[in-house]
Amino acid sequence: MTAQLNATRQQWLAARLDLLEEEKELTRQSDALAMKRQQLPRVRIDKQYRFDTDAGNVSLKDLFGGRSQLLVYHFMFGPDYTAGCPSCSSIADGFNGFFVHLENHDVAFWAVSRAPLAKLEAFKQRMDWSFPWASSFGSDFNGDFSVWFSAEQQHQGDVDYNYRREPPAPEPPALEPLAAGTVQEWQPRDSEAPITQIAAMTGTDVPTYTRDRPGVSAFELIDGAVYHSYSSYARGLDGLWGMYQWLDRAPKGRNETGIWWRHHDRYGKE
Repeated sequence: MTAQLNATRQQWLAARLDLLEEEKELTRQSDALAMKRQQLPRVRIDKQYRFDTDAGNVSLKDLFGGRSQLLVYHFMFGPDYTAGCPSCSSIADGFNGFFVHLENHDVAFWAVSRAPLAKLEAFKQRMDWSFPWASSFGSDFNGDFSVWFSAEQQHQGDVDYNYRREPPAPEPPALEPLAAGTVQEWQPRDSEAPITQIAAMTGTDVPTYTRDRPGVSAFELIDGAVYHSYSSYARGLDGLWGMYQWLDRAPKGRNETGIWWRHHDRYGKE
């Protein structure tokens, strides 16, 4: 769609007011959807998950830090990665600035990844981040919340991500984007696939990289017990990816045909 050029201010205002009505309707729908999220049934978590943090080995309940709610960002950083997923990293650039506001509004916030804590802390220092980051290395946490899958699951077609079953990975693994999309889906067939580019940024190959997946999960502490209330994956994270909310308001929008973002300390170096 090509925008009209040389419009008068009156023409622009008329078009803007029409769009404003649609934006208001979307806001109302978003408010109603948020209420439905809050009304989802709770599932009690009795499994004793353990996490390594800079304060020691802790439980899921400990992550609440005295608050009644907990948000977890499932950050793609597997034990074999040499750097965090660049997509997750760009999302983290956003929540690194506002997690303190959540913590002062009765909401604990943690990023959780499978890589050992020392590897997470080194990358955190490189990125100059301050948000709390826990390692679930050796835990079932990522698998139980559908953000990690084994090689056997990949090849047997036993991967349920974003609430749908993915087809078995072919042999040898094809260099194609995730079946359910990581956050966005692109499927070029005539050049190096974007998923290959992203995997290379983490120092891994495609099969290794795609065993970990992104997501967000919400928990509530009620009468001393932890309950799971919500999880979202893939494009369900789009609203949490701060740069896209800005790009959607730029004249050319997202204006992308593939992977253009990098770890923020790599711009101008590649």
